[in-house]
Amino acid sequence: MKKRPEEIFRKHGGQLRMSEAIKHGITRYMLYSLRDKGIIEQVSRGIYRLVELPPINNPDLVTVGLRFPNAVVCFISALAYHGITTQVPHCVSVAVPRDSRMPSLDYPPIRAHRFSNKAYITGIEEHMIDGVSVKVYNPEKTLADCFKFRNKIGMDVVLEALKLYKTQKKFNPGKLLKYARICRVEKVMRPYMEATAG
Repeated sequence: MKKRPEEIFRKHGGQLRMSEAIKHGITRYMLYSLRDKGIIEQVSRGIYRLVELPPINNPDLVTVGLRFPNAVVCFISALAYHGITTQVPHCVSVAVPRDSRMPSLDYPPIRAHRFSNKAYITGIEEHMIDGVSVKVYNPEKTLADCFKFRNKIGMDVVLEALKLYKTQKKFNPGKLLKYARICRVEKVMRPYMEATAG
């Protein structure tokens, strides 16, 4: 007996890309029919999930994690994820390897940045957000990246993030300096770290 499409969805965590659904025997027509009946919803282009699942807490990061598994959430989007900014990201900032194709989405708006190999691969954490694995830079790497791109992000935003990091996270100067060296901003960061150490 063939499995019902909903069961196939449940077996895979309630969420499938169209290509995966087709591989598991769900046709496009069946997908559209399930969507029209209100059994599944379209999260993003080519991505569907069961309506019965609890609402997504962070739909933007989930969409990016599903569509671009190699993209790493960075800058203000990563600061917001770690709770060390009062800024509200207007788009999802992601880092991709220097030679890769730039990801683009209609929604959520996405801003991709090419990072050199070492800057791209260091400091990546994988977080499960609503059952989806999303790559996010750790707080220390995020701060170093923000210092490096301080002219784009704004020094006030970067210094606020450093302050919030020190009050909310375990302050780890060694870890901060390690990423500052990788991002080549140690000379810039050190005085600010010392100034807020007191």
